[in-house]
Amino acid sequence: MNTAVMTEPITETSPLLEARAAGFFWLMTILTGMFAFVAGGRFVVPGDAAITATNIMANESLYRWSVVANLVATVCYLTVTLLIYVLLKPVSRNISLLGAFFSLTGCATGSLSCLLFLAPIGILEGARHLSGFPVEQLQVQALTFVTLSLQAGDIGLVFFGLHVLTVGYLIRRSAFLPRILGALLIVTGVCYLTNSFASFLALPFKAYLLPFVAAGGLLGEGSLSLWLLVKGVNVQRWNEQASLGR
Repeated sequence: MNTAVMTEPITETSPLLEARAAGFFWLMTILTGMFAFVAGGRFVVPGDAAITATNIMANESLYRWSVVANLVATVCYLTVTLLIYVLLKPVSRNISLLGAFFSLTGCATGSLSCLLFLAPIGILEGARHLSGFPVEQLQVQALTFVTLSLQAGDIGLVFFGLHVLTVGYLIRRSAFLPRILGALLIVTGVCYLTNSFASFLALPFKAYLLPFVAAGGLLGEGSLSLWLLVKGVNVQRWNEQASLGR
């Protein structure tokens, strides 16, 4: 009897704790990811290797911090992936698992993007003591790595878009989270996919998409992270839906 009394509250509050932890780490992902995007993107001048190289070496510390922030965002999102999978598994285990797979693929691609983004530091530092290579050639190589990093980021965004689409779909089908949050996440996923494929296809309106993509991301992911952090989930309905799936 005593054991049951002691374990019952822990069981009931577990989904709530998971939801709030997911909200915290998702919010950290947004904040660190925004810092990495703003800090790192300011150095790159498309098509101009010399200015890009000068910007990077003149602000090397901030450039490195943008890479670190991106890695922290990736680690936080991996944590979110696990927590969200467990949280939404009662709705559909298979779809929740598929969403986690999309996220893991996106995080792996994001890690590759970080590696490519860090490479120009080593290349440009080599210009200081390697006389065998023209400075202009090293600058072009550095810009090439930065460009590849951005392209890898666009590929990763496809998988993140698919992840938030599946999460949005599961939230719409859940009984323990507001359906409007799922709808907002679906909008976010569509924004991410549109941005990436516009980049792949070199569509002329790609340059105008960024404000809409940023707004869509903040609206969907921001709303969900804050809701999970502050409100969590309806534990009774979560337990009911979880028991139906057993």
